[in-house]
Order: sequence, then C-alpha cells, then structure tokens
Amino acid sequence: MNSGRGVRVLSPEGAIAPTGTWSLGARAGDFVFVAGMRGINPTNNRLVEGDEARIRQAFMNMKLIAESEGANLSDCVRLTVFVTDMSRLRPLVNKVQEELWAGAQYPPRTLLEVAKLNQDDVFEVEGTFYSPKSR
Repeated sequence: MNSGRGVRVLSPEGAIAPTGTWSLGARAGDFVFVAGMRGINPTNNRLVEGDEARIRQAFMNMKLIAESEGANLSDCVRLTVFVTDMSRLRPLVNKVQEELWAGAQYPPRTLLEVAKLNQDDVFEVEGTFYSPKSR
C-alpha cells in the first residue's frame, strides 16, 4: 500500500502476521523502517522457545523485511533493542548479533531494559536500513 506521498507499507511473503494495528515495515525514499520484531515463528505465528532462539528469530524476522526491499544486515543504520532483563539477555543479544553480522561493521544500537513487552515477551528489535531504490 502506498500513501500517495512515497511511503509504502511492507508485508512480504513469509513474514509474521501483525498482532494488532501496525505494519511490519515501511519504505520511505531510500530508507526501510522495520517495526519491532519479536521471536515469532512465521509458520505458526507463535513465540519460539528459549531466549537465544527467540532473539535470533526476532533478528531473522527483521532481516526478512529488510531483504524484501533489497537491504541486508550490513545496510542497517540504526537498531533499537528492548529486553526485559539486561543482565541476562544483553550477552545473548551480543552473541547473536556477532554471529549474524559475521565480522561486518555493527550499526549504531540502543539497548533498553523495559518492564514489559507484548505477550510477556523478553526481547524486541527494530531497525532502519538504507536501501537506495536505484540498486
């Protein structure tokens, strides 16, 4: 869907289903904005088990939206990460991010501890990607 002003809502095949009044992502010019992604398995729209697996799945859900617009993780220009337990989850976030970026330069990241997330989840990540339309 296009706003008429160049903002296009994203909902690629294979992505999770939104759980409310929000879109998975949007393209505005050369930037792709991905909504907060959690560790939801797109095949059944249920949270995956285990903290590390859930964190990895959330990043993969974000990656799928970005890739649908020609971006990859190295095109990420901003990450915001929410966790419900900084001391327990921050090391896992760092581990998963190190594996997924595989030595590439990391994007700027803000990591926040919050009291609660949707569906009593423990992790959420949102990202902004640079993906020129002319690619």
